[in-house]
Amino acid sequence: MGWNMSRWRPLPDSLDDRVRQLVVQLRRLKDRSGLGLSSLESKTGYSRSSWERYLNGKALPPRQAVEELARVGGVEPTRLLVLHEVAEAAWRERDAAADVPALSESAPGGSTPGESAPGGEPSTASAPRSRSVLIGICAAVALGALLVGLLIAAPWKDGGGGGKGAAETRHGAAGSSHGTFAYRPGKTYPCPVKRENGRAYAGYSTTRTAILSQPGWEVVEAQCLLRHLGFDPGGADGVYGENTTRAVKRLQKKAGLPTDGIVGPHTWQVLRG
Repeated sequence: MGWNMSRWRPLPDSLDDRVRQLVVQLRRLKDRSGLGLSSLESKTGYSRSSWERYLNGKALPPRQAVEELARVGGVEPTRLLVLHEVAEAAWRERDAAADVPALSESAPGGSTPGESAPGGEPSTASAPRSRSVLIGICAAVALGALLVGLLIAAPWKDGGGGGKGAAETRHGAAGSSHGTFAYRPGKTYPCPVKRENGRAYAGYSTTRTAILSQPGWEVVEAQCLLRHLGFDPGGADGVYGENTTRAVKRLQKKAGLPTDGIVGPHTWQVLRG
């Protein structure tokens, strides 16, 4: 699997999965670098206490901090920055949701936001806050729509009509039909790769955009397609480990893609054929 993360304290259960994925990857990169928090402070310009908060899910690191950690760790930052963009949207949604109840709560003395306070003076303190909350919600919705548009519209534009083809429709529930993925040491899955409408499918996922990092059916799908194309990932076990990363890099090199070992939209295009 690569890095031993047993010494890390568990992340909060309330942490959004999109933020959790980013934090896990940052922890792994720090472990691989062998640097302590004090060394990170001197090499990245972000304080020891800041990294403690970032790496324990207490605060979302700024984009520049992620770039600096990637630089110090000697890795290409694209994958981390994509995870950061998604995590940032989740963090904003959380903050907006936390503020919404305050709009309907009564103010001290029984008055509600916007109503007159005791003594006949209008209560205006809540108005700017209400507007900022609404602006934050609108911004989060707009960002979510933009991300969905990028992930859905672009991948299907070569399908001859902008929508899912027949193969995607038939395979739509491929991953869910297998149930929730749970890694089992030594367990590997069969790879009955078939081609439909010119694209390859192994029956575990139909994704053409997912950026892989965590164990799951999408990883099984990618491993099966790698093996089908002659790049042995060491077994279709659903874990994105070192063997899978090396196989992805070999595929990317042959296809003329950046050899970062990351399965994203461009690599999926090659895997699907």
